[in-house]
Amino acid sequence: MNLIKTIVITLTSCFCVTATVHAGFLDKAKEFIQKENAASGRPDTATIVAGLKEALAVGTKNAVTNVSALDGYYRNPQIKIPMPKNLRKTERILRNVGLRKEVDRFVLSMNRAAEKAAPRAKSIFIDAVKSMTFKDAKNILRGGNTAATDYFKRKTYKKLYGSFKPIIASATSQVGVTRKYKGMMKKAASTGLVKEPSVDLDQYVTDKALEGLFYMLAQEEHKIRTDPAARVTELLKKVFRN
Repeated sequence: MNLIKTIVITLTSCFCVTATVHAGFLDKAKEFIQKENAASGRPDTATIVAGLKEALAVGTKNAVTNVSALDGYYRNPQIKIPMPKNLRKTERILRNVGLRKEVDRFVLSMNRAAEKAAPRAKSIFIDAVKSMTFKDAKNILRGGNTAATDYFKRKTYKKLYGSFKPIIASATSQVGVTRKYKGMMKKAASTGLVKEPSVDLDQYVTDKALEGLFYMLAQEEHKIRTDPAARVTELLKKVFRN
């Protein structure tokens, strides 16, 4: 039996166990590499690495598509951008005095700004996948359940932040975040109950947008590790097939 056939058989076996034991492709791939290294010192890992890159390309595309859609942030309770912490008291007061709509519009505007910036992540993630080395792939295979997401954080966070923030700054102007904030705070001040706190809205929205993006990426990583239905390309079906 040649090595490629051995790879296929090894990978096939990884999804014959239940999801509860979490024995996914990455675990079996790791075991295979270790066994082959011990046996011959020259394993053919091309199919495994190609499958991993394909998985990451699919996962990042799905994550970006999900968050950049209309209400991608706003309607997802896991990543919805809430009122900044130092405005929570203001939020409670405004809601209690009948200004719920003003608060809701402001929160919506922050989420809309994040949705406008999110598509920029696609090309940055693609570059990170393309530049992945065998060592990077091996570390992901040997890592934990969020090893791929952690890799993207290390490789892309600074670039994403630099790309997101100016777009969000522009978007906050377009969707009226600052205008809604000032209007909301003016009404809050008129109650005599709060003073306007200092908050950098562009930085806050950028931070929360990236936090939500990486959360969704981690969810995609988990799906591809455990759910056969998430393997939507021919290479993924070949490498991750049951």
